[in-house]
Amino acid sequence: MLEGQKATRVDLKMKEKYIILVGDGMGDYPLEELGGKTPLEAARTPNLDRLVLKGRLGLVQTVPEGMEPGSDVANMSLLGYDPRQYHTGRGPLEAASMGIHLAPNEVAFRCNLVNLETDSSGVIRMGDYSSGHITNSESYAIITSLQRALAATPLKLYPGVSYRHLLVWPEGPEKIKTTPPHDITGKPVALYRQCYFEEPLLLAFIEKAAAILSEHPVNRERVAAGKRPANAVWPWGQGRAPSMPSLKERFGLTGGMISAVDLLKGLGVYAGLEPVAVPGVTGYLDTNYAGKVDAALKALEAGDLVYVHIEAPDETSHEGSLEKKLEAIEAFDEKVLGPMVEGAKKFPKVRMMVVTDHLTPITIRTHVADPVPVLLVADLHASGSVRAPGVRFCERTAKDTGWQLASGVELFDIFLDRKR
Repeated sequence: MLEGQKATRVDLKMKEKYIILVGDGMGDYPLEELGGKTPLEAARTPNLDRLVLKGRLGLVQTVPEGMEPGSDVANMSLLGYDPRQYHTGRGPLEAASMGIHLAPNEVAFRCNLVNLETDSSGVIRMGDYSSGHITNSESYAIITSLQRALAATPLKLYPGVSYRHLLVWPEGPEKIKTTPPHDITGKPVALYRQCYFEEPLLLAFIEKAAAILSEHPVNRERVAAGKRPANAVWPWGQGRAPSMPSLKERFGLTGGMISAVDLLKGLGVYAGLEPVAVPGVTGYLDTNYAGKVDAALKALEAGDLVYVHIEAPDETSHEGSLEKKLEAIEAFDEKVLGPMVEGAKKFPKVRMMVVTDHLTPITIRTHVADPVPVLLVADLHASGSVRAPGVRFCERTAKDTGWQLASGVELFDIFLDRKR
């Protein structure tokens, strides 16, 4: 009898569902134009405000000391993997999403289509790391042209989403000091391009690409329409394939990864989460939010855990647009969080985490490694408590709680309420 009762308790435990909602780059610093508030404090987020009453709010350090505060490191941490042990680079994660199996000797680079501009004094600057958020169809035409130019080299170029593509190089250099282009928007690029001069093959590709892009029909049409041309390639984030145990091996969990970007989908592949294809996702304000929610709830029916990543707050932060960042945060609340909470009512036991992977302050337009606000809800169906007005999901109130976790690994264990 006792054994049967124990088995029943275990069965019920395994039926528990886990939802992780990540607003990429939602965190920020206080802004004068918002009266000293952050965008999270100023945005209209009624669903988050209600959810805070059901959970525990605090801060978590998602980026280990000394590591770059990128989405690759931060989201790996949020999935319970110590980046100091498992992170090898951004490129190999994106390769996994694209179904590209890397041989042990192959190095994968993220390869942006970027816009470089020359100022009045002749200085070349990073005009836009995304080439004005170039469309998939435009970028595919460009990548096809560049692939032909690489036919006689060991380099292989693969098309991704919008401006995000992949370059694979057998025996390529892992240790050169490349820089994410979104970190240097508006800055002179000469210093950051020096690393390419150390690698003749890479430099030859960059120079040949520039020549092709200067005359490409897609760019001629973009210039005629008053848009930024994609006039350069920018390889970065290189690394070899990591070796990571899946969440099923570690915790017995299966599930899905919902994201527009290859980085997150690739991380999901290595974690054993199914990367779910959602039509119409762009990684921007015009993404298919409803499709993401629908896909997430379906993934949760089949598995235990779903990880939903929303890229738009980060993209708008890199643009330096407060108006667009507020729009992105409010869309996260209205079009993702609200419907997810409502849709999760059909599951008897649900745990939810709402978090931003890193801060992307508008004033500097790049990532920082500060602790980020996180909300853990142990029982999504529980009644909310009564708290003082003004307690909401934001950086200030998260800090005021006094609850701060040292790593994403620690957070993930607490979220699952189980040990590895």
